Amino acid sequence: MTAPLNDRVRIVTSRIRERSKDTRSDYLERMDDARRRETTRASLACTNLAHGFAASNPADKEALKQMRWPNLAIVSSYNDMLSAHQPLDRYPQLIKLAAREAGAVAQFAGGVPAMCDGVTQGQPGMELSLFSRDVIAMSTAIALSHNMFDATLCLGVCDKIVPGLLMGALTFGHLPTIFVPAGPMPSGIPNKEKARTRQLFAEGKVGRDALLESEAQSYHSAGTCTFYGTANSNQMLMEVMGLHLPGAAFVSPNTPLRDALTSEAAKRVSRITSLGENYLPLARTIDERAIVNAIVGLLATGGSTNHTLHLVAMARAAGIVINWDDFSDLSEVVPLLARIYPNGSADVNHFHAAGGMGFLIRELLSAGLLHGDTTTVMGTGLRAYTQEPWLSPNGLAWRDAPAATGDRDVLRPVTDPFGTDGGLKLLQGNLGRAVIKTSAVHAHHRVVEAPAAVFEDQEDVMKAFKAGDLNRDCIVVVRYQGPKANGMPELHQLTPALTSLQSKGFKVALVTDGRMSGASGAVPAAIHLTPESLSGGPLARVQNGDVITLDSFSGALQVHVADDVLARRATTAPDLSRNNHGVGRELFATFRAAAGDAEMGAIASM
Repeated sequence: MTAPLNDRVRIVTSRIRERSKDTRSDYLERMDDARRRETTRASLACTNLAHGFAASNPADKEALKQMRWPNLAIVSSYNDMLSAHQPLDRYPQLIKLAAREAGAVAQFAGGVPAMCDGVTQGQPGMELSLFSRDVIAMSTAIALSHNMFDATLCLGVCDKIVPGLLMGALTFGHLPTIFVPAGPMPSGIPNKEKARTRQLFAEGKVGRDALLESEAQSYHSAGTCTFYGTANSNQMLMEVMGLHLPGAAFVSPNTPLRDALTSEAAKRVSRITSLGENYLPLARTIDERAIVNAIVGLLATGGSTNHTLHLVAMARAAGIVINWDDFSDLSEVVPLLARIYPNGSADVNHFHAAGGMGFLIRELLSAGLLHGDTTTVMGTGLRAYTQEPWLSPNGLAWRDAPAATGDRDVLRPVTDPFGTDGGLKLLQGNLGRAVIKTSAVHAHHRVVEAPAAVFEDQEDVMKAFKAGDLNRDCIVVVRYQGPKANGMPELHQLTPALTSLQSKGFKVALVTDGRMSGASGAVPAAIHLTPESLSGGPLARVQNGDVITLDSFSGALQVHVADDVLARRATTAPDLSRNNHGVGRELFATFRAAAGDAEMGAIASM
């Protein structure tokens, strides 16, 4: 049973709605103006239309001429280097066959780039990662710009791909849209073993061969990486916002059930176009309630901090304005119901087997923590998402998710959570505003007061660590890592080093205007600090030895320097010219210059 809506959820939703009143109204008016009650391609001149179906097979060409059937756009991030996207290779053919069965045509409208933070981590290419989201949004818009399509199927998985696809699709929000995931790879070596090997390598106790073997056993086949970083957080978000078919998020690739879900997504989106009686445009699916549900889902599962950027950007594409106060205030009332690495030792396959999204959504609805009355692609409220798919003797069907968790170490009911809050906190003080993920941080590490060790490059942090210069209580400051400075790369490679220092008994924390994302773990990290150093943020004035307090209980982030002294300190930006060229960085100068601050979603294209 769905409980009355929690007061905090109601209050936050109301203030988002009020804050967004003008921008949301403008957006919906544009989307309503774009709606057509005939096939979209009917607006094209004959020459335009002939170009649009010239390569189609004769049957599809005839159907497209007739103007009766909807035409589905397939927008995909397929490539065969990245494990998460390789399974998408087979999807277009499945979709085209299913569309034909449903009385529709499907065309591959366009591909979007898909880069992997796992490959680029610690490399110069990582400086393109955040901005790839905006490139994907623009690529999606280009794919849909031909006015040939009546609905969209978005095929994507990982960090910036799903947010970019949604941002782009929302500019065509008059079209119904369903997201079609690929699913996680089978579980590899235990996550504790992987983390242990990484730490031993950082300490120089094992060699590169041992590290590579460990990583290869972890990331070992087609499918999404199984830890709960941004990629799998994306899949959770699409489901709790009602953009997946129920239970689709974590079904493994290249299985009969996954293929059945992919085919059914094509059939379902064919039935909700403006040509029929059940029109469900994306613009109406993504509203203030869906965005709040997304934040709640993120908090309840200990999801990636990257979504304090991406959810902001996705919401703004729909005319909805959210900020970090919304995340932090909701976090106070949303319990932590899942322990998935790096917040625990289990992976998403264990989460799925324990009851998965159906169990999670039912628990949150039962506590009044989700809006159950949202418009989903199923044409119902969120109650449909308390079910899980299965292959019955008659084909794809849905049944109730398990009544009880299959593993209390991985997934729990709201009556017995892992934590009473969602583990995400707004930090603020004389250094600005930042976010911190506390769900994996032990209580005795959540307050750190120590001298600053200031760096302007993560490589310099690693050099200091290897030299033993950080074997002390310290708050490591890594600045000039914001979107304008160098594209705001993730600083994953610092995690094993800082964890090693913490394990030696030192009080240690990280403060940065860069990102950590789903790798945020046991070391307290104040990240996404805004205003960023290059924009005059106070972090640029911090000096070695300044005492900083990071208190994730009270939400304080303070450098103990008098305000007038801090204001008088001169700031000299380091030489950032090395960020301007190599691996394509030359092409992104405009993005760096145009990027908004982190709390605005670091948006460069809107």
